[in-house]
Amino acid sequence: MHRHGYKGRKFGRENDQRTALTRGLMRSLFKYKSINTTMAKAKEIRRPAEKLISLAKRGDLASRRLVIARLDDQTMGNILVDVIAPQVKRDSGYLKIERTGFRRGDNAEMATISFVDEIKEEVKKESK
Repeated sequence: MHRHGYKGRKFGRENDQRTALTRGLMRSLFKYKSINTTMAKAKEIRRPAEKLISLAKRGDLASRRLVIARLDDQTMGNILVDVIAPQVKRDSGYLKIERTGFRRGDNAEMATISFVDEIKEEVKKESK
């Protein structure tokens, strides 16, 4: 039996645990604009995160609902559509992965995944 046609890394987890891991890493990435994780996890979340950013750049209601459903977090979905997506000036390649060395305990290769463009935190002032 060979692995032809199987996509993605398993990370020693079940399918639902992998989905939760991916969603959590993407939420952290969109919240903090940069996260430090293992190289394998950074490479694995890059593709779905860039697809979500492309979806959020469309900005219509259906896209907003899809982003919220895939992130499983309404506030982060709204931040992605309202704050992050309008600041991204490119058509693709929104994220970069930089190697940061090796973890001390198990020597796993570490990496920082962040946005290529600078993302500024916009604070909305409420009118009374």
